[in-house]
Amino acid sequence: MRRFLLFLGLFMGLQSCFSQIMEEVPPPNYIRTVQFTGDSRGNQGNPAVQLGAGLKLSFDDIIGDEADYYYTIDHYNFDWTPTSLSKNEYMNGFDNVRILDYENAVNTLQPYTHYTLTIPNKNTKGLKVSGNYILNIFNANKELVFSRKFMIYEAIAQIGAEVKRARDLNFINEKQTVNFSINSPDLLLKNPEQNVKVVILQNHNLKTAITNLKPQYTIANELLYRYDQESAFWGGNEYLQFDNKELRVTNANIAKVELEELYHHFLYTNVTRNGEPYTYNPDINGAFVVRNYLAQNSDTEAEYVWMHFRLKNYAISPNAEIHLYGGFNNFILDDSTLLKYNPETGYFENARLFKQGYYNYKYVLLENGMLDDGIISGNFDETENLYTIYAYYRSPGARYDRLIGVGNTNSRNITN
Repeated sequence: MRRFLLFLGLFMGLQSCFSQIMEEVPPPNYIRTVQFTGDSRGNQGNPAVQLGAGLKLSFDDIIGDEADYYYTIDHYNFDWTPTSLSKNEYMNGFDNVRILDYENAVNTLQPYTHYTLTIPNKNTKGLKVSGNYILNIFNANKELVFSRKFMIYEAIAQIGAEVKRARDLNFINEKQTVNFSINSPDLLLKNPEQNVKVVILQNHNLKTAITNLKPQYTIANELLYRYDQESAFWGGNEYLQFDNKELRVTNANIAKVELEELYHHFLYTNVTRNGEPYTYNPDINGAFVVRNYLAQNSDTEAEYVWMHFRLKNYAISPNAEIHLYGGFNNFILDDSTLLKYNPETGYFENARLFKQGYYNYKYVLLENGMLDDGIISGNFDETENLYTIYAYYRSPGARYDRLIGVGNTNSRNITN
């Protein structure tokens, strides 16, 4: 009996271990400019591509010593818990292979090695099933360096969506509500309240996703989601931006250029936009583009530059922090994004290393583990945001969640 209880305890422990929700591992400081794309360069963080399409990951190691890196790919359920599928059930070929495509930087002050991984390749010939995946990058000592999530979908379900202002008058000028429908004429969605799962993203940001919405109505094969606050996002504001494709000159955003061991670019002082009228300023929804105006190949000829940020903002509580925020590091808050108050200037300041190019960014407040996107930038229903809806389905008896469709909509044409 004691042996049975011990075995049962070990079994339950393993079950709880394997049911753990997997999170991305952010890269260390020496890994920079991670770009992970699929069919479109619009999503550089956690791409979603159709089954059979290709993926491309690139990153820089600014140590520049041509280190060896390896990759593995794992399959996950809708909620990012591991599936019970074996490698050969979701992958053609094999992984745990060294990344062989790399080049050293050319004519740059900052040495770095640029690595590129494409899937499929001669080892990993393709992925067989849809759903959630994590790509893991290891070093030669088999230590996990960083990981990125991505999604593979089947074009089975048609997802129609539109953005509306919140029906709650307290938020009508600040929030955007996503209404959508899922239509699957060729696949019968059995017991959709339990078996259909949805994820809604704003500007490709998995960290602020809305999940756990159940269909409110069913008309034939169409599931309707007409929520208000449950599917509402804060509108936020348009991203700020800088463009340093030319190292030696200033522009509308860069006030001063200095050259030390590397180039230093000082941006004009930003001010708190919360409480100010909304002003339309076209952006690329938090993304970035690496480019050197004079280079033939920006991947290896773009320089690394210290960008200096300065924010004029009112005092914050002792438990709060102000951070840079954007797709340049896949919306991660860490020491490199933290702004510190400078009592000599009266501003919050930060200096961070960026690869030369065009970048979107904004300022957010982090307090007691909660991120507030609007307290500095403001929230406006007019803000242009991109929304993506993922529809997952697990048929009765299946062992994993299929991603059966992806839909997109934009708040540019928001309605009441």
